[in-house]
Amino acid sequence: MAIVWALAIATFLLHVICNNRYGYFRDEFDYIICGRHLAWGYVDQPPLLPVLSRICLAIFGDSLRSVRLLPALSSAALVALTGMITRELGGKPFAVVLSAVTVVIAPIYLSGGSLLTANCDLEVLLWMGCVYFAILAVKREEPRYWLWFGVVAGIGLEEKYSILVLGFAVVVGLLLTRQRPSLVNKWMWLGGLAALLIFLPNLLWNIHHGFPFVQLMHNIRTEGRDVVLTPWQYFSQQILLLYPGSSFIWITGIAAFFVARRFRPYRFLGWAYIVGFAVFVILKGKNYYLAPIYPVYLAAGCVLIDDGIERIRQRWLKPVLLAILLAGGAVFAPLAMPILPIQTFIPYMNWLPIKIPRSEHSHERVALPQHYADQFGWNEIVQKTAEVWKTIPPDERKDCGIFGQDYGQAGAIDFLGPQYGLPPALSGHQSWWLWGPRGYSGNCLIVLDDSRERLEQLFEHVEYVGDSPRNPYALENELSFYVCRGAKFGSLDELWPRIKHWN
Repeated sequence: MAIVWALAIATFLLHVICNNRYGYFRDEFDYIICGRHLAWGYVDQPPLLPVLSRICLAIFGDSLRSVRLLPALSSAALVALTGMITRELGGKPFAVVLSAVTVVIAPIYLSGGSLLTANCDLEVLLWMGCVYFAILAVKREEPRYWLWFGVVAGIGLEEKYSILVLGFAVVVGLLLTRQRPSLVNKWMWLGGLAALLIFLPNLLWNIHHGFPFVQLMHNIRTEGRDVVLTPWQYFSQQILLLYPGSSFIWITGIAAFFVARRFRPYRFLGWAYIVGFAVFVILKGKNYYLAPIYPVYLAAGCVLIDDGIERIRQRWLKPVLLAILLAGGAVFAPLAMPILPIQTFIPYMNWLPIKIPRSEHSHERVALPQHYADQFGWNEIVQKTAEVWKTIPPDERKDCGIFGQDYGQAGAIDFLGPQYGLPPALSGHQSWWLWGPRGYSGNCLIVLDDSRERLEQLFEHVEYVGDSPRNPYALENELSFYVCRGAKFGSLDELWPRIKHWN
């Protein structure tokens, strides 16, 4: 574990060094601004990340490293927890170190430590926290650990709702194995109650607001925004996300829970993978939705591989395996985290034989993968907004709102705009719609990224004032800007229900 902790610290330092290379990510604006409007829930997320982001920024400031401190810490903790899980599964020193290395080099976890998103390594850490306590409950025949499973699951529900899939998968796995008596144990029920109580404030918020997240997911499905994958495509992309060189390890780990005698008490974890995989394929989930489940299978695979090497007495394979994994992980690391300058990254990405899959159709039009493209272009948008804002006579500015089409545009203006003297933005997208028109009448609006034809239906006077400067790396590029006056729709309060845009 000393080596594992050293790897964890090295992982944290790597993220701290590299995490300010590009720019703020679209979703980071969402969490930061939601953190300024504290509530028990938001349209597209539970409240935990906005609260934690607000705390980090209050203590450490609003630099990129501060915004991304939480994912960097989570990434390091995940490395350590994976080593602990491997040890609890009976892993000897090499297996423990090998499992930590597989997590360190996995592109999806490198990316998760580099950005503040709902998919950051905090999510993986919470999933694996649940798995860790499930393993302890079975291994030590101590059902009290199911209470802690429930506590961590409840915290996980306040971070991202998809941890429900893990809970469902574990329950089904227990039903299908000899561990099913755990389901009627009082500690299991107390764990479920703990999870419900922790989740209750957000649940009540959702009930009060008509379950916005359910509406959001329904709209996404209806519009066909996401790339839908076949089961084979989904599985093959898991191989890419975890690093192809590690695929034989986690596949071995999944099989081990079914066939290895030493893992028979934990067979429910084998079923949990099959159930989780099936749920996300059926629900047409994105390829990374299942990513938080893999560390335990990497751990189990490392235990079996270590045992196999010992059995054939070929110990020279151990350093060779570590060297191959670390070298391959280093080659693919720039795909996941901002190690290279962006001008160098693009030819490097194109040189590699493996192409990064795109999870949304809109991402296919840009040269960069989405997790990089959405770190560019925001300064240009905000600077253009400030330029247009200066053309508004001072006596009109008090009642002149700035309207963005999505939370990226609105969030960038809210976060980066104060240095230019800009007021908070308006939007009908996600939680900005919940915050309403903020007292603006609607008789004067600066509108981003809309069409003249649509705006002329709403306003007496529509003036096109140019586009934001082009950024060759950005997903949001060359947005049109309009100054609109003379509302035809009455007041902005009356129009507001019609501009709700949750997708």
